[in-house]
Amino acid sequence: MRTPLPRRSLLAALMLVFVSSWAHAQDPDATRAEITASLHEFLTQNSDPAQHLRFWAADLVYTGSTAIVRTKAEIMKSVTAAAQHPADQPAEPSPIYSAEDVLVRPHGSTALLTFRLVAKNPDGSTTTYRNSGTFLHRDGQWRVVTWHATKVPAAE
Repeated sequence: MRTPLPRRSLLAALMLVFVSSWAHAQDPDATRAEITASLHEFLTQNSDPAQHLRFWAADLVYTGSTAIVRTKAEIMKSVTAAAQHPADQPAEPSPIYSAEDVLVRPHGSTALLTFRLVAKNPDGSTTTYRNSGTFLHRDGQWRVVTWHATKVPAAE
């Protein structure tokens, strides 16, 4: 018995998505470049809720530098509220974030990221953090499923 044409087309399309996703996840250089670019874009536009929506996976577990654990839903709620009510936010400028010592280690459809986050504060001071994240390649996208930030103590 032959499979009906629409069903075969759907199966062929699903196989194409799977194979292209698998092939992309198998190219370590492409993975490094894509995740590094995604990180830099996220850091330069981190007040934009769309960046958080794109960067974090739905099942994210985020451990901040103060040891508070948050979900994507909690992060989206606070970022969206801040974007919708800028008058409620302090008038002072926000820190400017950048990443140094970026290391992406691909392992098939998983990639591990470590880097130093540098926050240049409006008062001229700098705060640094060591961050690590785990990305999974799902539905053709690299998304963060776990994140951990540790504040680097200020030099005495």
